[in-house]
Amino acid sequence: MYSSETVIGLGTPSVKNKPIEQLVWPEEGLHAIPDWVYTSDDVYAREVERIFQGPTWNFVALEAEIPNSGDYKRSYVGPTPVVVSRAEDGSIHVFENRCAHRGAEFCRHTRGNNTEFVCPYHQWSYDLKGNLQGIPFKRGVNKLGGMPRDFRNEDHGLKKLAVTTRNGVIFASFTHDMEPIEDYLTPEILKDFDAVFNGKKLRILGFYKNELPCNWKMYHENLKDPYHATLLHSFLVVFGLLVAGNRSAMVADSKRGIHGTMASAKSDSLYAAVDADKKKEMRSFHEGMVLKDERFLEYVKEFDSEWSVTMQTIWPNLIVQREMNTLGIRHIVPNGPNSMIMLWTMFGYEDDTEETTRHRLRQGNLMGPSGFLGLEDNEAMKFVQEGVRRSVTDRSVLKLDSENIGTADSLISEAAIRAMYKHYREVMGF
Repeated sequence: MYSSETVIGLGTPSVKNKPIEQLVWPEEGLHAIPDWVYTSDDVYAREVERIFQGPTWNFVALEAEIPNSGDYKRSYVGPTPVVVSRAEDGSIHVFENRCAHRGAEFCRHTRGNNTEFVCPYHQWSYDLKGNLQGIPFKRGVNKLGGMPRDFRNEDHGLKKLAVTTRNGVIFASFTHDMEPIEDYLTPEILKDFDAVFNGKKLRILGFYKNELPCNWKMYHENLKDPYHATLLHSFLVVFGLLVAGNRSAMVADSKRGIHGTMASAKSDSLYAAVDADKKKEMRSFHEGMVLKDERFLEYVKEFDSEWSVTMQTIWPNLIVQREMNTLGIRHIVPNGPNSMIMLWTMFGYEDDTEETTRHRLRQGNLMGPSGFLGLEDNEAMKFVQEGVRRSVTDRSVLKLDSENIGTADSLISEAAIRAMYKHYREVMGF
C-alpha cells in the first residue's frame, strides 16, 4: 500500500500554489493540462463542492452488500463519509456519517446490521432512514436544562442524499433534482454496464483497499488512456489482452464526455501474435514469457458483449472492471489533491457454480492493488504525481489523435481524456 510522502527541501513551485482566481488554463486549450489541477488545495476544494457535491450520481454500494433489512455499509461521496442503509421496509437510504448534534462520525464499522444508529458521544439515536428518534435528557433533569420546548426531532435528522439504483448498483447525490441514472450514464455506457449488471443477483467475493499518492483524476485518465495500456503492461501485451492491432475501442459518452469504456477483444490464441514492427514499439513485450498456469487466461463467453475486456470509467468515482471472467468495481475516494483511496469489491453471480467462482477468484489475481496489471498502474501514477508536484514545468502534453475529442477509433489516442477535461473546465469555471 502506498502513502503520500513529505520530501525535505523540495517545495512546491509558486506557480502551482497560486490563489484559484489567478489560475488560467494554458493557451493550448485541451492539448495541455496544467499541473495545478493535480496539486492545488483550492482547486481540490472547488472539485469537492462542484463535482462530488454537485449534480453528479456517485457510486456508494452494491445492493448485494446490504441484502437484508438493517444491513448497512460505510461509504463515501467524494471525501464525505456516508452510510448506506436498508430500512425495515426494504428501501435504501444514504445519509451523512455525521451526527446532527456535534458532528461526530457515529458509524465506525465498515459494514454490519443495526436496528438504529447511536452516536457514541452523546447517544443521539437515528433510525435506518436517518431520522432523529431519541435524545437523552431531552427535557433535562429535575426540570433543569434540556432542549427548548420548540425543538422538533424531525428538524434535526441526518443530512440525506438522493438515492437511485440500477440492476443492483446504488448511486447517491447531494443534488435532489438529478436526472434519471439512465440519462446520466447514456446509452453508450449502459450497453456494457448492463452486460455486467444484467439483473442477476450478485455474490460478493471479497474486498481490497489501498492508498495511491496521486490525484483522483489521474485514475480516470489512466482508464481513458489506451495508449499506455499497450506500452506499460507486459502482461497485457504478451498474453494478448490488449494489443495495438487487436479489435478494440475507446468509447466516450456523447452527452458530456465524462464516462468512458475501454474495450478489447482477445484473440483465440493464448499468446499474442505481434509482428516485428510492433514489438520494436513495445518495450514491455518480452519474447518467450509463458504462464505456468494457463487457466489464468481462459475466457468463458458469458456476456452479451463483443468484448472480452471492458474497463468503464463512470464520473466521478466509479470504475467497472470486466477482465474476461473476473468482475469488480473500484470506488475512488479523493483524499486531498495528492492522494486518493481506492476501494475494490470483487464479485460474481449468485447462480455461479463452484467451478466458476474459483475461476473468477483465480483470474482475479490480474486485478487489485498488487495484481499483475494493477501494480504497474499504481507505480506509474505515483511517478506522475511526483513529477507534477515537484517540477518547475507547469503543464503536460495531450496531443495524441489531436483532432479528436471523445470516442476514438484508435488505441493510440488521448481523445477521451480531452473530452473529460472539456466538461471539467466548464464545471470548474476554468
